[in-house]
Amino acid sequence: MPTMKAVQISKPGGNFELVERPTPQPDRGQVRIKVEACGICHSDALVKEGFWPGLQYPRVPGHEIAGRIDAIGAEVTKWKPGQRVGVGWHGGHCFQCEPCRRGDFFNCQFEKITAIHFDGGYAEYVIVPAEAVALIPDELPADEAAPLLCAGITVHNALRNSGARGGDLVAVQGIGGLGHLGIQYARQMGFRTVAIGRGGDKQVLAKKLGAHEYIDTGAGDPAQALQKMGGAHVVLATAPDSKSISALVNGLAPRGTLMVVGAGLESLTVTPLQLIAGSKTIRGWASGTARDSQDTLEFSAVSGVRPMIERYPLEKAADAYEQMTSGKARFRVVITMG
Repeated sequence: MPTMKAVQISKPGGNFELVERPTPQPDRGQVRIKVEACGICHSDALVKEGFWPGLQYPRVPGHEIAGRIDAIGAEVTKWKPGQRVGVGWHGGHCFQCEPCRRGDFFNCQFEKITAIHFDGGYAEYVIVPAEAVALIPDELPADEAAPLLCAGITVHNALRNSGARGGDLVAVQGIGGLGHLGIQYARQMGFRTVAIGRGGDKQVLAKKLGAHEYIDTGAGDPAQALQKMGGAHVVLATAPDSKSISALVNGLAPRGTLMVVGAGLESLTVTPLQLIAGSKTIRGWASGTARDSQDTLEFSAVSGVRPMIERYPLEKAADAYEQMTSGKARFRVVITMG
């Protein structure tokens, strides 16, 4: 029986274990992907630490998967072996619940999540539902495509659904794994792009990524700075600092939207009056479907948006994860195969 290498977690809080497993075979409606690269995301902690209720172990983490289809199951008609594809957070849907009947697949009541409901991409092969697969353009190498399947789609999809139009002022809070992509997408979408970070040392990078302006939160009130520019039509909050996010509501223009994608656990502090005055909105956004992922990849390919990445081999998955959780990564960490 053919085997493959995989890195698994055997229990909540357990160590990364490099193991040899039987190479899985695709069932009906599934495809098998030969993994070429898998990004490491902060959400991988859900598997590593056992934060997801009812998670079955052992489990292979990883939901930023790029590679090639090498086998298909019965009744798969769209996909063929050899195609370059990727898989993100959204790992499939039921097609039958009320959200699915309305075409809102990402809010499926029985949504599957890659590496939560089935093994993920810290492995040489992965099995995924056919509806979770996105085509990767030839212009994007696998190691650069992988982070776009979670971090990339999260900010790209949020921005294109934010209501902002070309020329509108869009501020991106945070210049990290999400933010460094958000700045690029905002610029390439034609927005007047303002980056918000702490420290004057980040200004050069922000401008290099495409920001027209930079606001240093350590030098003054960022909301006042935004108002001096006319107010932000959209503030994309990527850094999970609820206090900093809350402080930006007053920087919104009338009918402006605070779009939150940085997943923090602390409550936002906003008064009803802040929202009523100017008819402002706070909105959350979470990733998207495989088609949204493909849109993100295609837009990135033609616009030149690329993640800044650090590469590690599969055998060094523990070191790669530590680099990500330490906050030292600039800005995404990717496991590469072979």
